Formats: sequence, C-alpha cells, structure tokens
Amino acid sequence: MKDLRQYDDSELFRLVREEDSSAAFEALYNRYWEKLLVQAKFKTGSEEDAEEIVQHVFMNIWKTRKNIHLRHSFHTYVASCVKYEILAALVKQKKQKAAHNNFYDNVAGRQDNHTAEWVDYESTRRQLEDTIRHLPDKCRLVFRLSRERGFSEKQIAEKLSISQKTVQAHMTRALKLLRTVMQHRLFFFLKALLLIQQ
Repeated sequence: MKDLRQYDDSELFRLVREEDSSAAFEALYNRYWEKLLVQAKFKTGSEEDAEEIVQHVFMNIWKTRKNIHLRHSFHTYVASCVKYEILAALVKQKKQKAAHNNFYDNVAGRQDNHTAEWVDYESTRRQLEDTIRHLPDKCRLVFRLSRERGFSEKQIAEKLSISQKTVQAHMTRALKLLRTVMQHRLFFFLKALLLIQQ
C-alpha cells in the first residue's frame, strides 16, 4: 500500500470524508499542525491557546468531515478555520480581561457568564493536567506523545521500543482514568474520540 504521506491533500481528504480514514486524517494533521501552531502562537501570544485552537479545529474537521466540501485546497480551508478560531480567541481574551478587571469593582459581587465559564475552564484544565501528571510514567509519556505531539501508535511504539498493543493498552488505561476523574467534563474528551476509534 502506498505511504499516505505521499498522497496529496485532496486525496487524503477524500479518504477522510468518504472512507472515514483516521490514518488519512492523521496524515493531514501531521502535515499541517506545526505550521498552524506557529501561526496561532504568533497571533495569540500563547502556546497553550495556540495548541487548543489547532486541536479544536482538527477535531471539528473530523466531526463534520461528511459535510465539508472543499472549494479550494485543504490547506486554504484549514488555515481559514484557524484564523477564525484565533479571532474568536482574541475576542474571548479581551472579554475575559475586562471581566477580570471589573470583578473586584463590582459591589454586588456579580460576574458575567463569560467570567464564570473562564473560571470553570481554568479549574477543569488544572484538574485534567493534574490527573495526567499522576499517570504512571510510561502511560503518561505515551498519552502525551499521542495527544500533544500527534504521534501515531506505530510512531510511539518505534520511539519507545514497545509494541503497538502496549501503546494501545497505555492509551486505554489513560483515557479510562481520565474519563473516570473528569466524567462531568465531556468537552475535554472530544479530542480523544479519534484515538478511541483507532
């Protein structure tokens, strides 16, 4: 079988849309995530926000793949999606900053929904990161390589000199623990859906 890395974007996206190919999706992700991350980081000034934006865009593409009909190239489409998310993030940051500045001046102690959502988001993010830090060393490493670096199971297995079944076992263990601890925070596991389906 031809190496998917040799396919052009249009063929890869056809496989994603028509055949639900997670391997083709991963090939597109690996092809563009770093460039998009640099773009998002430059605009937002935050690596964490940039990572969130890029992951959110790719997760939305996977979820809505059946309804996407590219008028131009995939690169143009995904870059436009990232630009939109950057703008939305900048607007959100501005609102959050204004809400934070006004918080202590509000006599009634009221805070708008945006601030409440931000506090909830930050709390959840810290809880999620704390849970990941407490995973066993190898399990945590496998999870981060997959989730944060976008490595495939095969790449992780080769990098760590373990079998793909061992990689799958570590991912299953990590996701099970995270779901148990964070079951009321389903949003943060949307990005894990692709991994579960592989």
